[in-house]
Amino acid sequence: MAGIWIVAETREQALELLGTGSLLAPDMGATLTAVVSKGSASPEECISRGADEVLMLAELAPGEPFGAHLPVIEKEARAASPDVILFSATARGKETAARLAARRGAGLCSACTAISFDKASNAVVMERIAYGGAATQKLASSARPVLITVPPRSFEPAGALDGRQGKTRELPAPPPSAVKIVERKPKEKVAKDITEARVIVCAGRGFDKKEDLALARQLADALGGELGATRPLTEEVHWLPEDLCIGLSGIQVKPELYVGLGVSGQVQHMTGVRGAKIVCAVNRDENAPIFALSDFGIVGNLYEVVPKIIEELKK
Repeated sequence: MAGIWIVAETREQALELLGTGSLLAPDMGATLTAVVSKGSASPEECISRGADEVLMLAELAPGEPFGAHLPVIEKEARAASPDVILFSATARGKETAARLAARRGAGLCSACTAISFDKASNAVVMERIAYGGAATQKLASSARPVLITVPPRSFEPAGALDGRQGKTRELPAPPPSAVKIVERKPKEKVAKDITEARVIVCAGRGFDKKEDLALARQLADALGGELGATRPLTEEVHWLPEDLCIGLSGIQVKPELYVGLGVSGQVQHMTGVRGAKIVCAVNRDENAPIFALSDFGIVGNLYEVVPKIIEELKK
């Protein structure tokens, strides 16, 4: 029987990758195996969320990186011969996936936002964003195994089901790694994490001066949301922190409601809000690209429109 593996370092990664694997497994007639670090998702939780088997990675010695698990993962993968191996497209996930693909002589498709199985061709079909977000690339692989990295928050986490049964096995400790972590320096965040916000009001280049951003903040507060920005505001004029930059080179968000104020809608920015359920826009240019991607749009001066929206919301 075909097999799908997910390799996760954290609980968040494990639940999302299990959700991804659970969508693929029925069409492939595949079992789902979770390879997870201790201290992330528990075996019981992984099984309740779709795993048929859980392989627990051993605790690493102090200073050893996650990639130190690679020899053990490779040995198990050679023995089990899974058809698909899923990783989260984080810095460490991408590195580990690339190294495992090289060792196995296998194909690797990175940053996939959609995955399916074509029974007619017996191929795994993958989609990812290409050309800076201007296009979607579709690739198919009938070779096995195929390794895939998935950008965080591209798929819904797997839900828990009662009564599921599965197996658990602890993997041996890997040999000492030649690479050691000397020091960790967390990146200092100067703004709130908006990746989980239900509502995002995004300020664009349509604002004349920094002080006017108070208008966007007022609308965000009235909607119970958070403030985001386009790259020109964070990188060119530095009106807002980089942490709030939404787009291909910034953060990816999936709010229930996205409101763009003075946002032109360039593809590099809109790639970052592809997962938004509802997109609204206010822009004085009726030909702004954002209107073609919006569910609702208002052509008008944001300085006149936004105060009226806030007034109605307060009512």
